[in-house]
Amino acid sequence: MRVDYKEDADLDVANLRDGWLPVAQQWLAAAIEARIPEPNAMVLATVDADGRPASRTVLCKGLDARGVVFYTNYDSDKGTHLRRTPYASVTFPWIGIERQLTIRGTVSTVSTEATAAYFASRPRGSQLGAWASQQSRPVASREELEQALVKMTERFDGQDVPVPPNWGGFRIEPETVEFWQGRTSRLHNRIRLTIPTQQVERLQP
Repeated sequence: MRVDYKEDADLDVANLRDGWLPVAQQWLAAAIEARIPEPNAMVLATVDADGRPASRTVLCKGLDARGVVFYTNYDSDKGTHLRRTPYASVTFPWIGIERQLTIRGTVSTVSTEATAAYFASRPRGSQLGAWASQQSRPVASREELEQALVKMTERFDGQDVPVPPNWGGFRIEPETVEFWQGRTSRLHNRIRLTIPTQQVERLQP
């Protein structure tokens, strides 16, 4: 199964003269405009205690000059991995517009204030779900999981749902940012910015 990519405005090293963020924001806006499902979805890669990679899809909830932010249960597999090895890679797979954005860098937790503000913006069902799920841990059945949600719904009935003590945000601070743009004959455009040195270079596809 092969698809030959269409031609549009070529990505070039000159596009990153003002840094990576303007292009990243433009590409995210293009993905939203193209109505790509979950345009803020990104594949997060971490490593476990044995140095073996693990990947899963999470949702980007912040994209600015400081990096990329997502939220999760800190006791989940990814949370455990990142506390042990605070370095990660995320890729936005915007296949529908023939683009990808990959950001790699060090990881830190966001402030409790930022976590609280974001948690308050979530739908109530999502807030309760964060309490009900012991993320990444085994569960005997779907019914047991649903019953845990019922219990949390009853527990917080008539009151605001607080942030769980083991839940919050991670920020990936970019060290390298790579833009990938599909091209004909598999001669794709790959442009990488290395933040510490501000080196911008074209990579062979």
